[in-house]
Amino acid sequence: MSGVLFTNVRILDGTGQLPYSGSVLVQGNRIAAVGRSTAPMPVAGATVIDGGGATLMPGMCEAHTHFSWNDAATLSAIQTMPLEEHVLWCAKVARRYLEVGFTSCVGAACAKPRLDVVIRNGINSGQIPGPRYLAASQEITVPGGLGDETLPHLPFPEFSFGVNVNCADEMRKVVRMFLKYGVDSIKLNLSGDNFTPDSPAETTWMSDAEVAAAMDEVRVRGKRGTAHARSAASVKQALRHGIDVIYHASFTDEETLDMLEAAKDRVFVAPGIAILYAMLNEAEAWGITRAKATAMGYQIEWDAALESLRAMHKRGVRILPGGDYGFAFTPHCQNARDLEFFVKYLGFTPMEAIRSATLYGGQIMMRPNELGTLREGWLADLLLIDGDPLANLSILRDPKRILAVMKDGRFAKVPEIESSWAWDRAA
Repeated sequence: MSGVLFTNVRILDGTGQLPYSGSVLVQGNRIAAVGRSTAPMPVAGATVIDGGGATLMPGMCEAHTHFSWNDAATLSAIQTMPLEEHVLWCAKVARRYLEVGFTSCVGAACAKPRLDVVIRNGINSGQIPGPRYLAASQEITVPGGLGDETLPHLPFPEFSFGVNVNCADEMRKVVRMFLKYGVDSIKLNLSGDNFTPDSPAETTWMSDAEVAAAMDEVRVRGKRGTAHARSAASVKQALRHGIDVIYHASFTDEETLDMLEAAKDRVFVAPGIAILYAMLNEAEAWGITRAKATAMGYQIEWDAALESLRAMHKRGVRILPGGDYGFAFTPHCQNARDLEFFVKYLGFTPMEAIRSATLYGGQIMMRPNELGTLREGWLADLLLIDGDPLANLSILRDPKRILAVMKDGRFAKVPEIESSWAWDRAA
């Protein structure tokens, strides 16, 4: 039978098991066989790729994706990009994510109502290349909250980064609209954010009645609720209402941690700590010095987030990489940097960091029995990496070290012929 056979590779399967030398056969869109030996695996007619000792691992998952964030420094600059250009931007970014090793992405909000749905559908139909994608709604907020970018003299809804609601009935109307469009998840902005000084991170804005109305509608359609929740009160609100994906969770108390631990088999946390780090250390070119970022509250949040996330990790809460890449200070396709931050700041081992992007990725994509680890019968979403990610996680954000990317059994990045390994046809 035809297929692709990876030989002479170091297999890092994503489960947390130590790597081992072996070979992997892909037939169709599935992993047909995994060999735990350096001995040849005879397969007639297969394309043979001699990896020369490179690492073969599952594709990574970005758990907090904003394809429509256009590497701008403000929310308004993202929102005011004309629709036609915005669609092209998203299509280009989706392809880039796939080529740098993110074979799955979870949408965390889009800048215009149908952007995520259109991109997901385009990927699924084969019109454009991109990762497996779960499409999100726009951010749903309340007047004055994070995402409300309307001005008193220009109170037009299309000028707002998020969609404003004022009561439970308005929430139902908006959620039903997005569900009609075909989103996979509804995004609620429960807390504020230090990026918007009039609604800082420790504030909580949405009423329980509004959140309950949203989740009633989500459950009717069998979809999923996600939440921007930085404050402890907003994290608890998300948990009370059955929201499955919590973004940020910077501030916690003992009650919040207990609730997270109790829900750890259901809930995912994608903190997006890179944006906090960048605002403090890498945003001066855009007018945000460290002193200004500290005055905005970012040092307080950074310290609180590290403490909260370390505690969650110790309690077994699933923490995944990704979040708020697509701003000027956190440009797209450096997302794997989160894995390094998890080790440096949150107490993860390199193996735990990789597991968060692979094993947990399959789970957050709602395909826990066929995606996220390298094993027989599972979907062939694979990366061939030049080097050992366990020894140096930074190679996962170096495109030159990503020798090949396979999604669904097809190469999104075809391996080049190098002197150290070859691409041949088996006899």
